[in-house]
Order: sequence, then C-alpha cells, then structure tokens
Amino acid sequence: MILTVVITCLAFSTPRKVAFSRLLTAVPALAASVWPVLPTVLLGAVCIAIMIGLSLVYPDLGAWFTVGAIASVTVAAAYACRVRILREQAFLQLRLVADAAQKVLLRPLPRRVGRLEIESMYVAAAAQARIGGDFYEAVATPYGVRLIIGDVRGKGLPAVGAAAAVVNCFREAAYDEPTLEDIVRRLDTSSTRHSCTQPGEDLLEQFTTVVLAEFPHRGDCLRLLNCGHPPPLLLRGSELRVLAPSTASPMLNLAALIGTEYTTDTIACAPGDQLLFYTDGVIESRNCQGEFFALQDWMRRQAPDGPRALLDRLHRDLLRHGGGLNDDVAALAVRVRDSPRGETA
Repeated sequence: MILTVVITCLAFSTPRKVAFSRLLTAVPALAASVWPVLPTVLLGAVCIAIMIGLSLVYPDLGAWFTVGAIASVTVAAAYACRVRILREQAFLQLRLVADAAQKVLLRPLPRRVGRLEIESMYVAAAAQARIGGDFYEAVATPYGVRLIIGDVRGKGLPAVGAAAAVVNCFREAAYDEPTLEDIVRRLDTSSTRHSCTQPGEDLLEQFTTVVLAEFPHRGDCLRLLNCGHPPPLLLRGSELRVLAPSTASPMLNLAALIGTEYTTDTIACAPGDQLLFYTDGVIESRNCQGEFFALQDWMRRQAPDGPRALLDRLHRDLLRHGGGLNDDVAALAVRVRDSPRGETA
C-alpha cells in the first residue's frame, strides 16, 4: 500500500517523460507474495484506476498499455497467490503431522522421575525438520528408572520409522525385562524385524547405536549398557569421568553378524552427580576450521547447577562453535538427588 501511494504521488508530481506510473505493474506481483487472492485483485484494480485517472491528466501518456500490463500481472498474481496459499496449507498439515509424530516418538519427559532430575534437548539439523533418527526415553519401572538414547543410521522417514520401532519396544520391555541385556535383545529383535520390512535396503547398513541406563531405586550405583554409542559423561564436582564401556557390545541389527554378547557396567553414582547422554551430532559438530566440538573439555568447565541450564549452554555453545548443525542432536541431562524418605518408585 505504501509503495502504491509513493508511486502514485511521483507519477502525478513528476514530468510525464519520467513515467513513474509504469512501476505500478509490480505492485500486484509483490502483493501476491503475502496477501490472499481477493486483496491482491483489489489492489490491482486500484492500480488500474490510478492509471485511468493519470490518463485523464496526461492524455498522451499512453497509459492504456500500462493498464493492460497491470491487468495481466494482476491475473497472474492472483493465480500465483492461490497456488502459494494451497502450498502453505499443505505444508501446515505436514507440520502438524510431524508435530504429532514427534510427540509420539519424542514425548516430553517428566522433569523428575524417581530420584532423578531429567531434561532433554532435540535439535534437528534441517531448519524445517521436527524429528529424525535420534531418540530418547525415560521410564520409571519396578527395577528402577531406565533411560535410553540412540541414533539410527541414515536420515528421513526410514530413520524415523526405525527410531519409532526401537522406542516403542523399549517402553514395553523396560517394564517387563529384569536386566538391561534382556531389554537390548528385544530391541535388537524389533529393529531387525522393522529393517526386514524395508525393501531394497541392505540390512547391514541399517544399524542403530544405543545406550541403556538403569538407576536402581536403592543403592548409589548406575548400570550402563553401551551398544556402539558415544559414552556418557559423569560430572562430580569438578571431576569429569567418561563412562566408556569395559567391553564393546554389538549395535542393534548387527547381533546376527557379530554375536549377542552384551556387557553391563556398574558405576558408582552419588547424589549431586550430573550425567550427560548425547548423540554423535554433538561431538561431530565442526567449526569453519574443521575442528570438532570438544565436548569433554566443555563439560569440565560447567558448573553443576542443574540439567536445564547445562543443556541450554550446550545448545548455545554448539551453535556458536559451528554456526549451525550438520547433524541432528539429542541429549539428556540427568542429576541424581537424594531419594525422599520411604520412596521406592
């Protein structure tokens, strides 16, 4: 509207040979990029009326050629505007479906589960993406609080489907199975069955890395089972410990090739300890010099002031380090607290 007024004022106040009025042809096209169809057409009609009025002031201006051009552009702009609106509506529906899928796959975690404070972070590498192959979950079970974080090889809908198969299986198996080894065997079976339903895919290329953690209701310990995933970090005061597995366990979908020997490590864990579980998108983030994000050095500089503050700083510093993300990033920050008296679940 401002552009129309400015062009009109210039057309009436400047010499005829300057012909500012021809710029009115662009007005409907610009309006079509942001306005609905009817306002775009009405603005085109206003521009035509302005040109007719201008032709009365300057009869030899040749305004009818510009009127024809404005009419043609208005018709084309109205069509383009309609196409844009339909695409925006379709995109909105896709976003709503993606949001619903994210709530199923990456549902919000409770901030307090048993004696744990838990915060989560998921950042997609693609600006318009909602979900990907990274996943996490935390559930309270009769055996303690059990967590999982993992990363499916690949991207797109196949990775989302594989992640959903693993997460849904974990939600059931975590309640039923007495050990982490039993849980991961069920996860491997579920992942393999899902991979077999994908035609034309090499099964050996559809592996998934996971870390399973169990915090028993009683006792100051943590059980970890790592299947090819980046090791969690434990911060106790100013001391950092990398919780690397004592023996490598096979990634999901590769048990038939490598074997089913899974190893669970037991680690001392005291109230006040803070743990960071993460996917490889964190440590593989590069800056413009090609340097990886030094997560362990970064973690040593952090104060144990809560899981939410830790993840907020991690997100901020990752963006500062690389100016963007080349891979999806998922992380869980966990702080161990004293169990309330009499608490068993």
